[in-house]
Amino acid sequence: MSLDTLRPLDPLIDKCVHCGFCLQTCPSYVLLGQEMDSPRGRIYMMKAGSHGRLGITDAVVQHFDTCLGCMACETACPSGVKYAPLVEHTRAAIERGYQRPAAERLFRSVLFSILPFPARLRVLAWPLVFVHLLRRLPTLQALLPARLRNLIALAPTTKAAAAADDVPERTPAAGAARLRVGLVTGCVQRVFFSHVNQATVRVLAAEGCDVVAPRTQACCGALALHAGRDEEARGFARGLIAAFEGTDVDVVVINAAGCGSSMKEYGELLKDDPAWATRARAFAAKVRDVTEVLAGLDAPRASRRPLAMRIAYHDACHLAHAQGIRAEPRAVLASIPGLTVAPIAESEICCGSAGIFNLVQPKMAAELGQRKVAHIADTGADAVATTNPGCMVQIEAASRAAGQPRRVFHVVELVDASISGRPL
Repeated sequence: MSLDTLRPLDPLIDKCVHCGFCLQTCPSYVLLGQEMDSPRGRIYMMKAGSHGRLGITDAVVQHFDTCLGCMACETACPSGVKYAPLVEHTRAAIERGYQRPAAERLFRSVLFSILPFPARLRVLAWPLVFVHLLRRLPTLQALLPARLRNLIALAPTTKAAAAADDVPERTPAAGAARLRVGLVTGCVQRVFFSHVNQATVRVLAAEGCDVVAPRTQACCGALALHAGRDEEARGFARGLIAAFEGTDVDVVVINAAGCGSSMKEYGELLKDDPAWATRARAFAAKVRDVTEVLAGLDAPRASRRPLAMRIAYHDACHLAHAQGIRAEPRAVLASIPGLTVAPIAESEICCGSAGIFNLVQPKMAAELGQRKVAHIADTGADAVATTNPGCMVQIEAASRAAGQPRRVFHVVELVDASISGRPL
């Protein structure tokens, strides 16, 4: 079991000068205080592995498993180290060359046989009513295995009927169209956050966008890519690209930050596939977060009603760090009259969601969640706004655990309420 497949990445690895600026922004280092659980330490292990001095041992795997992939280190790094491709390639090498314990293999296999598939997720939506009842029965919950208790704690509060709702395949702009956009509806987003997709369509249409949401689209592959299942990710990427080819859209809009960061890297993901490399680059060049699109329009077309609320804005890691998008969601929120946006302390530190991290590393994720909601409570905000479904689930769960239940909205839901007058 070797990491010598990382040798071609030596030029990227060598950009790290081991200065340590990344340490205080790395959530795993902040919690664990161990050098090997920091970006600097992991890069040192990558270098040793690429030159045959370090193999894929249990300890090495554990140090990479504690990485949330939040990319806060990229924001902090003065040398411009691109950590994302480094950790993705390393995780792929681990998944190919290391055999996890049987229970862990089974759990991960179950996750990846369900999460990327909306039809299977919809089946899970029906038992959620019983999950919500279990939350009120702590004595009964205590009898369950720890992993199952964590799943109950994280389960979204979606109603089964809402999980079946999907957006129209085509929605015309209100008035003259100024942009033709393709909407990626996602997998978890489509089932458990269908209301966010519907709000996205309404807002884009109100702002003069024709919206196309191909029925043939499926998962983007982000969860698989971040977990080291790179071949699965490539398969999903090809399928999504094919679904949008021929739609003649100006941009491809996504309202899930983790998905958007992966989709923007499709050119890199498929660069060695002659049949798809050019198509992947063309698709990736069109990908925009919904806040990028709304902030980039010349001027708001739809009038906005006041929302007298104090909102704490949480920077989703894969929007702020991986994509470098911070000003746009704040500008979109600033377009809503009466809305006050409160900054959150330690905004660069992940909330603990991080793809499947809160499912496979529940203890660390819970600590980060509690840290985040404590800072949110300090803002005195009425609710939280963010741009990623995983963050929404994590912050809601951590707020419940802290005895401070607080509503969490996607930014576009607030814009929709302001434009349409729909109650939040």
